[in-house]
Amino acid sequence: MKLINRVIYMNEIKELAGTPDIKVITGVRRCGKSKLMDAFAEYLKTSDESANIIHINFNLTEFEDLLEYHALESYVERNYDPSSENYLLVDEIQMCPSFEKAINSLHAKEKYDIYVTGSNAFLQSSDLATLFVGRTYELQLFPFSFKEYLAYFPNENIYAALSQYITEGGMAGSYLYKNTTQKYRYINNEVLNALIVRDIINKNRLQNEPLLHALIDYLMDNIGNLTSVRTITNTLSSNNTKADHKTIGKYIDLLCKAFAFYKIRRYDIKGKKYLRSEDKYYLCDQSFRFARLGTKNMDYGRVLENIVAIELLRRGYEVYVGVLYKKEIDFVAMKQGEKMYIQVANDISDKETFKREVSPLLQIRDAYPKRLIARTYQPRYQHEGIEVIDAAEWLNQ
Repeated sequence: MKLINRVIYMNEIKELAGTPDIKVITGVRRCGKSKLMDAFAEYLKTSDESANIIHINFNLTEFEDLLEYHALESYVERNYDPSSENYLLVDEIQMCPSFEKAINSLHAKEKYDIYVTGSNAFLQSSDLATLFVGRTYELQLFPFSFKEYLAYFPNENIYAALSQYITEGGMAGSYLYKNTTQKYRYINNEVLNALIVRDIINKNRLQNEPLLHALIDYLMDNIGNLTSVRTITNTLSSNNTKADHKTIGKYIDLLCKAFAFYKIRRYDIKGKKYLRSEDKYYLCDQSFRFARLGTKNMDYGRVLENIVAIELLRRGYEVYVGVLYKKEIDFVAMKQGEKMYIQVANDISDKETFKREVSPLLQIRDAYPKRLIARTYQPRYQHEGIEVIDAAEWLNQ
């Protein structure tokens, strides 16, 4: 498989080297956690030839004798080198029962720079503080961005490349397959169904697998739409899927914790407060939707909105749905005092569509940047203080 340098993640993990935290690499299944760990190990070998790198990958049978936490700790201690910097890299850590006991013990000895990856169901953001009593730093990976897709498939025509990326998505494992049917079969069976059956259902001992599948279909079909647990429950019940509010809420929470979906809350721009009741849910990668539901009735606007939402999260923004005078702004993105307002549309060539998209942005009175991201196929320009930028150009920044 062709490998690319995932620059953002590699730069971050390099900067973390030597910090006392347990570095935990998280993300949806098959998004590249193991490949990043391998790349980091190679970087350590070249940047510090004297480094002692203890690299354990539980996918390999050579390490099966360590699938007991006492054995894991003993192996690491036997390989410790007091004359060197000692790096401990453990891949698929969840395969070792009670792994946290070994990692916490090794961390307490203050002799190792520790990095771990694991299943998205077992290393969830909300569980890290409970699993590891020491300090942790979470490095969350996403599937390939459009910019990374271009690095994998160089194309001078970024507009055409975006059309391909919209349907192919960022699950790099699918790129090895020759046709669309095979790609989507891989995504649906090896990633999505594995995520559902092996991870979420098995870990949480869920009793109603058909309901989880129905919920996933609903959320995929409604990406970018405001919804609530009550609305979902009522819709599924009307379609003869037995559901209750409590179970639906629990299942949505599990899907978000497993990095399959991301919940985006609403934010009142004028009142500067967060709103409850309805939220939006976006897929970690748009290819899941096509692999599951097919490409009929494609809503390119919603899919592009999904891509922008995930890209903002990938770039480290807090993301909200903006509400102003009963009008909706697709995204309010905030990071370290920076704020910007974003509308997303597929086609704004029609004057009425353009007017509808810029209208909410024109009502915002503060001085923070306002952007309309659309497939314009032309250089960026300004409209009454709003930057209008082509989606391919923005995603490739």
